[in-house]
Amino acid sequence: MLAAKSWIDEELAGCQFRDMRLGKRFRKLLEQLSEGTGESIPLACQDWANTKAAYRFLSNERVKEDTILAGHFQSTRKRFAAINGPVLILHDTTEFTYSRNDTEPIGILHKGLTRGPGGRQQPYTVCGISMHSSLAVTIDGLPLGLAAVKFWTRSKFKGTKALKRKINPTRIPIEEKESFRWLENVKQSTALLGEPQRCVHIGDRESDIYELFCTAHDAGTSFLLRTCVDRLAGDGNRTISTEMKQVAVKGLHRIEVRNRKGELSEATLELKWKRIRVLPPISKKKKYPELTLTVIYAQELIPPKGREKIDWKLITNLPVRSRKDTLQMLTWYAMRWKIETFHKILKSGCKVEESKLPTAERLANLISSFCILAWRIFWMTMINRSSPETRPTVALTNTEIHLLDQLIKDKTVQHLSRNSLSTYVVKLARLGGYLARASDPPPGNTVIWRGLSRLVDIELGFLLRSQLLGN
Repeated sequence: MLAAKSWIDEELAGCQFRDMRLGKRFRKLLEQLSEGTGESIPLACQDWANTKAAYRFLSNERVKEDTILAGHFQSTRKRFAAINGPVLILHDTTEFTYSRNDTEPIGILHKGLTRGPGGRQQPYTVCGISMHSSLAVTIDGLPLGLAAVKFWTRSKFKGTKALKRKINPTRIPIEEKESFRWLENVKQSTALLGEPQRCVHIGDRESDIYELFCTAHDAGTSFLLRTCVDRLAGDGNRTISTEMKQVAVKGLHRIEVRNRKGELSEATLELKWKRIRVLPPISKKKKYPELTLTVIYAQELIPPKGREKIDWKLITNLPVRSRKDTLQMLTWYAMRWKIETFHKILKSGCKVEESKLPTAERLANLISSFCILAWRIFWMTMINRSSPETRPTVALTNTEIHLLDQLIKDKTVQHLSRNSLSTYVVKLARLGGYLARASDPPPGNTVIWRGLSRLVDIELGFLLRSQLLGN
């Protein structure tokens, strides 16, 4: 397929497999998966020879997630270097669950009890793997690509949960916890991009780890995290929350919020911020230094009807001196939802949880491959919003542009050039079911990947027809 050859070659240019044949096979597999996004491996590969070759590649002991994603990481670095200003590194953990009779080859995520027929409790087991990913995005929300990925199963941390019942969790070495992945990804992504002063690492409450603060400090990079731990502060006789209670409200900020039903309402947030001396856990005072950080509170004091009240408590090593700086921190933290959208594309668009591969290693290799495809779908969705006047050849081939012109009639859009990227992304989305009405928001990820899938089929038919007519 001509469309795949342009962007896939660029994303795989930095891959270095030990065997050249593995590199060729991976390129072929990625092309097939992109042509059948969301389809099973046999359907994407079309015949038994290619299907068997794909299974052999994914089960090869010399193939790991880091070798699969090496080229994409290098492309992320190039895109990072091509822009100016700060870049947000969004960190998050997600789980992929699978239905298997034998859970041992994959690993167990959860065990527990559930109510069965008659109200009786029945044990249940969920098997699967966890993935911690770090996605680089611009401050406008354009995804530049992944900068780090880690896969693991709970079997690697067997006994940690039981150990927490006996001793204070802060006394357990961070290297023995799953949360160590946060530190590893901060180090890897910062080293990959090469300009730590431009990176701002963003995470939810799971990232509120003192060791992570110190890791970022040692790397010379910035972080903006949602905090939930009330640490000792100042001289050690009070906590962060005690310090913040004494801070006067420094400003108000009004935002529009939707509840779970999609109903829109206005919320008024009270803003506080203060530079605070934060102390390490008592058991780790000798290992980690004290840090001076800024704590930001953005709180909705009056509980609203129909939704939970907004209560954001953020901690950062970035300078915050004014209301303007505080609002910028809130805007940057709100970008964290982008990585959840990326994970949604993996699960809903690429349908990685429907795979029947039998082992965690093979599944990790497959998910790594789909990460590249999910990034491209996300990138095409967001570049249409951040840079609508970009040339269409940035994302589409001349053949694709020609086919879209033939398939979809132009709709007059006053503020956009007919030859802009946005015009063709809308045409692509219309193939995926987007109505393109005047009141409709910009096309989302779902209609984009559906449109790409349909365009692939149409392009294959076009090429076949051209060959037949040529003969």
